[in-house]
Amino acid sequence: MYEVMDIINRRESCRGYQNIPVEKEVLLNCIEAARLAPSACNSQPWSYYVVNNPQTASAMAKFLQEDGFNRFADQCSTFIIVLEEPAQLINGATGEKMISQRFASIDIGLSVMQLCLQATAQGLSTCIMGSFNEEKIKHLLQKDWTQKIRLVIAIGYAKSDTIRKKIRKPLNEIVTFDE
Repeated sequence: MYEVMDIINRRESCRGYQNIPVEKEVLLNCIEAARLAPSACNSQPWSYYVVNNPQTASAMAKFLQEDGFNRFADQCSTFIIVLEEPAQLINGATGEKMISQRFASIDIGLSVMQLCLQATAQGLSTCIMGSFNEEKIKHLLQKDWTQKIRLVIAIGYAKSDTIRKKIRKPLNEIVTFDE
């Protein structure tokens, strides 16, 4: 079991996966972590579709690579599609202010991060992808979703357990205290 900061430090965008299927129970644990994420007015504006069939994942990979990104996708046998559901915010004047904030993207980000941290805690690796051909993915899966696909997460067992050094801005560049 990792401490929270250990899991955060271990989580990275993986671009090399082993050809090992991800167990359904392990994936359900990740989705459960995502389900428990906080959201504005508890609206939970997300749903998840798991592509865990290697043939479907292989076909889907090319639709993740069309813009020249995600070249590693053909190595991954499992993808999680993140759909944006309508946000059910509170009614009235306060509700109108809430709608203008567009919390759904923030809420989805929180949910996806919890999913990825749970994946890391279970020995999996992930890569969150925002570049893909949405229409071709929907056609491949034979889904007439009205929801927008917001993200696709590659998830699986990494080829390497080496953790790359995180290159981030120094703490003193991103925080200011009013003391």
